[in-house]
Amino acid sequence: QMQLAESGGGSVQAGGSLRLSCAASGRTFSPYAKGWFRQAPGKEREFVASINWNGDSTLYADSVKGRFIISRDNAKNTVYLQMNSLKSEDTAVYYCAASNRLLRTERNEKNYDYWGQGTQVTVSS
Repeated sequence: QMQLAESGGGSVQAGGSLRLSCAASGRTFSPYAKGWFRQAPGKEREFVASINWNGDSTLYADSVKGRFIISRDNAKNTVYLQMNSLKSEDTAVYYCAASNRLLRTERNEKNYDYWGQGTQVTVSS
């Protein structure tokens, strides 16, 4: 069974940057698709970014395209989300997700199998 743990959240002023990390652990090493989602107060959880099994393909929500970069290091079993030019509307709890079957990028949260507990990102304007 895979476990995910996010880190790197915090508070930052608008225009600043943060890098989130998601470390995976478990009995079996499974380099399938991974993704980042976020949930703001009063809103449903939404897709942010996804990366395929070997990191050569990525997918982004329109709201973060050009500002955020998702990457992975399979040797470290870790996925990252570099967030640049942060806006107040990026404020949310950010969740890491992992598939145990999909190789390609995936934006539908229903197709992910493992979830972290989330890390808070707060952007002040």
